[in-house]
Amino acid sequence: MTLPHPAPLSGATYSAVELSPDGEVAFVLDQRRLPADERYVEVRTAEAMADAIRDMLVRGAPAIGIAAAYGMAIAARSAEASTAALETALDHAATRLRASRPTAVNLGWAVDCMLAVSAKTAGRSPKERAEALVEEAKRIHREDVEACRTLGRLGAERIPAGATILTHCNAGALATGGYGTALGVIRAAHAAGKRVRVLACETRPYLQGARLTAWELSRDGIPVEVITDGMPGHYLSRRAIDVVVVGADRIARTGDVANKIGTYGIACLAKAHEVPFYVAAPFSTVDLACPSGLAIPIEERSSREVTHLGDLALVPENVKARHPAFDVTPARLVTGIVTERGMFAPHEIETLGG
Repeated sequence: MTLPHPAPLSGATYSAVELSPDGEVAFVLDQRRLPADERYVEVRTAEAMADAIRDMLVRGAPAIGIAAAYGMAIAARSAEASTAALETALDHAATRLRASRPTAVNLGWAVDCMLAVSAKTAGRSPKERAEALVEEAKRIHREDVEACRTLGRLGAERIPAGATILTHCNAGALATGGYGTALGVIRAAHAAGKRVRVLACETRPYLQGARLTAWELSRDGIPVEVITDGMPGHYLSRRAIDVVVVGADRIARTGDVANKIGTYGIACLAKAHEVPFYVAAPFSTVDLACPSGLAIPIEERSSREVTHLGDLALVPENVKARHPAFDVTPARLVTGIVTERGMFAPHEIETLGG
């Protein structure tokens, strides 16, 4: 299904989420259906956007932030009748959206940006305030795409020619406004003629690596192979991996990084085999108010997402499973963090300010 938008801000033929020109409806790519079915869902309320975020139609910290901003814009558009209605709608939308997924800091950051614009325009008509919120949401989207392109170029400078790159989960255009963070680095290295190859961890239980990363890179003609989550140690021990590049859902002031579950183990293995481990994320993912990785909330998702594949049971009946959606990689295991502001050692993050 073609993206139902005349000029997607993603800059690609597909997008995780886009807002209609009038700001009344968002088009969300249902990533649960990929790679077999490229289908967009129309989201017309903030509540429906919160559901789309929670239920993984849209995922990836920057994309979640953009989706939340669009949810706030839609709420404002639906409540232009009066100032009281608009402010009530925004407060309700903010509460629902913040609660949809707790780990990705971009979500709360984007909601705060939208509320700040609402406060700044308090003396204007409800219609004018709604229009300002629509423009703010689109600004968040545009700036994320530009940030990804910039950090991709900066990160690509650290990628050797001919490198085999290991990545985990999906940190591409589908996880951002467009272009991607970890995949932005890979795309920029490929565009620079560095002849890179990618090993993508399957990323259980949602298989974002197998379904999404492989789908994106294969569309771009970048050589990619999928490996199971238990294979990185084998390939690192065989010197078959030159560098690891992953994204992030939250980066604490100390440089500790929360990312998809399984990232910490890969970081330990990379350190043991002296392979560089880079984190790529826009600066909106940095949470300077978070004192360390221990303070990052870790989302616990349904055990059924582990015990079942669709309707197929993978474990014996009545056996439960644990499902933390993220883990935290301590700063000591991170070689460098690349944002649109530059490449930094983890301990330098807290010196960067807002």
